[in-house]
Amino acid sequence: MKDKPVILVVDNEPPIIKLLEANLAPHGYDIVTAASGEEALGKLSDGRIDLILLDVMMSGIDGFEVVRRIRQDDMHRLIPIILVTSLRETEYRVKGIEAGCDDFISKPFDRIELLARVRSLLKVKAYNDLMSNYRKELESEVGRRTEELKRAFERIKAASLETIYRLSIASEYKDRDTGAHIKRMSHYSAAVARRMGLGESAVETILYAAPMHDVGKIGIPDKILMKPTKLDPEEWEIMKQHTVIGAKILNGSDAEFIRLGETIAMCHHEKWDGSGYPNSLKGVEIPIAGRITAIADVFDALTSKRPYKEAFSLEKSLAIVKEGRGSHFDPDVVDAFFAIQDEIHAIKKQYDYESQQASDMKANKMKATDKQYVPKGFNHANHPK
Repeated sequence: MKDKPVILVVDNEPPIIKLLEANLAPHGYDIVTAASGEEALGKLSDGRIDLILLDVMMSGIDGFEVVRRIRQDDMHRLIPIILVTSLRETEYRVKGIEAGCDDFISKPFDRIELLARVRSLLKVKAYNDLMSNYRKELESEVGRRTEELKRAFERIKAASLETIYRLSIASEYKDRDTGAHIKRMSHYSAAVARRMGLGESAVETILYAAPMHDVGKIGIPDKILMKPTKLDPEEWEIMKQHTVIGAKILNGSDAEFIRLGETIAMCHHEKWDGSGYPNSLKGVEIPIAGRITAIADVFDALTSKRPYKEAFSLEKSLAIVKEGRGSHFDPDVVDAFFAIQDEIHAIKKQYDYESQQASDMKANKMKATDKQYVPKGFNHANHPK
């Protein structure tokens, strides 16, 4: 931090420079000198100058041009400039004002007037510096607080998504892989939506809404949900009602992602050719979020074990999805899905791994419990697992 204000004195006459320096230095000012406009502009680079006393008539660029160049420089444009000149005609003073100078002192100058004008403009400079520093500090603080709020908001969003996952699992609680299924299909859906050019806000809303696609299964009897064989026609009609039940559960919310969840719950079993349910919507009658989550849900169901089937291979599952292009699925959605296969495989791998980790932890816990609570008289050798 500077102890004294720094004044740049610019004049091509050394006696004038010495005279100005002799009048100012005793009053606590550091004096920097320059003999030309070019030299003066060069001495601004270190950022120390608080005020400029500038001659007008100099060789090379004159004082008016020096003022104009300083005012065009964002870093130095607020430095107060006093033109020290023997030119008294009004036109020159107007020219100086138009160039951007702050004040004039006529040669030969009066010492008292010189000090008064210098002190006045240095007060202005000090105020401008104070406001500039305050603004920078304020901007820094706003930036810091904004970053804190951003991180807090991200934590809230992460917690919200985790809550959605956990509550969505309740609708299919007896399926041990439901948590991984919900995460996989919601991330598949978001990835496809992004590939199709939906904005990040829409992509994020789909990520949050997709996990609720099967929330209506909470209203379907377990004997139907867990049936290991094909459903009969009556059971199938009951199963199809999970779409309507889910939409009713999510109906009436003010939250955008829950409103979209209602749409997805209702529409994710509609088919492009109109053969889906519950409303036999066809083509673009099906909301885009429903078309996207349909392919994500089917692909994950194909590649996952269910009560009624083993998991299909990746190759067979992809072939079935491709076969459904234009009948079950929107062709554009299928194309987007196959365009991001690396991302789809990465999502599947990530959440398959998490699911296996959770399953292993559960199995280890059950083994530990078995060892701890072996019934009296129980013989493992006679009761193999």
